[in-house]
Amino acid sequence: MKVKLEVVALAAIAVLSLAGSPFAGVNPGDTITKDNADKVADLVSPGNLILVKQGMTMTIVPTDRLEWPPPYKSATEKYSPQVSLAPDGTLKGYSAGLPFPLVDANDPQAALKVMWNFSYRPLYTDDAISKNVEIASYRPGSTPSDPVEHFTIGNVGFYNNTGRTEVNPIPTDPEATRAGIRYRFGAYPFLEPSEMRGFGFIRYRSLDPKIEDNSWMMNPRTRHTIRASASELSDVLGIYQPGAGAGAGAATYASNLDPDSFFGFAAKIEDFDYKFLGEKPMLAVVNAENSPAKACPTDGGRTICPENWEMRRLFVIEADAKPSSMIGTTLSIPKRIFYIDSEGWFITASDQYDRDGKLWKTIATFNAYRDRPIPDARVAIWPFKRMFQTALVDEDVTTGFSTVVLSPGVETDEHESWYINMGIATDNFFNPTTMSNAAH
Repeated sequence: MKVKLEVVALAAIAVLSLAGSPFAGVNPGDTITKDNADKVADLVSPGNLILVKQGMTMTIVPTDRLEWPPPYKSATEKYSPQVSLAPDGTLKGYSAGLPFPLVDANDPQAALKVMWNFSYRPLYTDDAISKNVEIASYRPGSTPSDPVEHFTIGNVGFYNNTGRTEVNPIPTDPEATRAGIRYRFGAYPFLEPSEMRGFGFIRYRSLDPKIEDNSWMMNPRTRHTIRASASELSDVLGIYQPGAGAGAGAATYASNLDPDSFFGFAAKIEDFDYKFLGEKPMLAVVNAENSPAKACPTDGGRTICPENWEMRRLFVIEADAKPSSMIGTTLSIPKRIFYIDSEGWFITASDQYDRDGKLWKTIATFNAYRDRPIPDARVAIWPFKRMFQTALVDEDVTTGFSTVVLSPGVETDEHESWYINMGIATDNFFNPTTMSNAAH
């Protein structure tokens, strides 16, 4: 009961302190354009500020609460008192819900606790499938209707073996103890462009921090499924040739997106060191108005706009790849700075730095909070409001080249897209053989 009361009280205080409050001259009802972008210079990440200055329009709306799904909230109240950090930074005693509902900024382990909260956030706790996800890439001078490249993925999904709260088995699938697999992710088949038709990607994450992810890619050119190394997962997805090494397929199509940046960050928590840089009020999209999201007309489609941005309390965390890990300094993106929502625990923005410490890329995520992915959904209707991602922007700020992910997409008959905790993602989907058969 103590956990329940404290979590609810702290969340309410955070929202009440932000709702309707002016910050640096920004108020609900304001519209931010490239002409007055400096008004939000301290309210968005440095990388996201570049997006605003290039034309991403922001509509400022009042701050609202994000309630956790009731089963997740109950699991947090039941299980969080037993959770702690082991000396090596891994979780001890975790079953389901948020591992650390109360994070003290003065705690020397605050950054790591925030990252574990992100890892077990209330989004997609059991399983999820997003159908016909669209990805489009743009360069400066492009238009929303004329991208450099356009992709469609038939299915993007995952299945969690731990932290389950709604679909049996709860809270742990026996596979977690039998095979040591924490979760499985899959994205396949690519339906377009034609040269990538049949491409796919599957990733298994182990409970053992010493075991790197097992990943497979389906190469439609060779018609074979090949293994991918951990270092390749921080590089742009491409059609890899066996033994070619990281980045070998990057030139096969135009995109910024790498598997480690899915949903803002998808690499292993244990492969990075973290620094707590602060907790501060900043702008983020957590109640997106549009689903499907709309390409921004004022920057050539390189971002999403106009969209609702509201003041949120965000944790700012620096992540640096551990030199001693198996991937060490081979990562394409050795340093990231995350902006993590303190209610939803998802990444709202991420700035990525190159080996020289210079800002290289920026990610902005666009998230919604409702009981269905689209207003006229007929199947994907949930018993309560959920948080889910409608879009992600990944831009190379040194060139202005941008990749935009839409879920749901706009050029498909399958607009409901998100089937969350509905038992649709099955074991068979995450089988490399199934991925190979789908490519044929």
